[in-house]
Amino acid sequence: MKGWRALFYKEILRFWKVSFQTIAAPVLSAVLYLLIFGHVLEDRVQVYDQLKYTSFLLPGLIMMSLLQNAFANSSSSMVQSKIMGNLVFILLSPLGHWSWFSAYVLSAMVRGLAVGSGVLLVTLYFVPLSFVYPLWIVVFALLGAAMLATLGLIAGLWAEKFDQMAAFQNFVIMPMTFLSGVFYSIHSLPPFWQTLSHMNPFFYMIDGFRYGFFGVSDVSPWLSFGLVLGALTAIASLALYLLKTGYKIRG
Repeated sequence: MKGWRALFYKEILRFWKVSFQTIAAPVLSAVLYLLIFGHVLEDRVQVYDQLKYTSFLLPGLIMMSLLQNAFANSSSSMVQSKIMGNLVFILLSPLGHWSWFSAYVLSAMVRGLAVGSGVLLVTLYFVPLSFVYPLWIVVFALLGAAMLATLGLIAGLWAEKFDQMAAFQNFVIMPMTFLSGVFYSIHSLPPFWQTLSHMNPFFYMIDGFRYGFFGVSDVSPWLSFGLVLGALTAIASLALYLLKTGYKIRG
């Protein structure tokens, strides 16, 4: 347990020492998204009857920021350790694959949740929000952070340089995030794109998270919960298997 705590503490310090870049910068980016899209589309887009567009947009931006930063933390940490060569010191320790998994994923979740909370606190003064089902908000925030932290760990194990990690983020994570209903309700899409959106697990994370604020969503929150939990179980099993076998980290 001491070894696990030491690795977890190290990962927390890694992003906290540059918190202006890892926490403050993503919060500022989300605020700019809100100001720009809210100003342009406030009077042009109607969602969920009388709900203001900026109110609809904010939960999506919170979750998007949370997901992207949880992924970035675990993936960049693993790749950086590989490139700088300090991964060998962790390999020499008696830590098992569960300890690795827990330390990397939980620390990435902390960063993702910190950024999401920062976005909420900074924008709450400007955007009216209700908290109809706060438990759903917490559940989907935790599931989303865990899922993207685990995906980041898998990407970090696979990538051997920063270019590969950036490709994974730019061509997989970012499109799935932006096409998940952050900026719109999928009911406004043509049938083909609605069907495609229902195949995106990120959609269920954001839709369930938004349900916690307003009590309305595009699909049932229980369906979203089941699908997200199933996806998390699958990718967590894969990540644990890769760590156990030493995929690309042991010769």
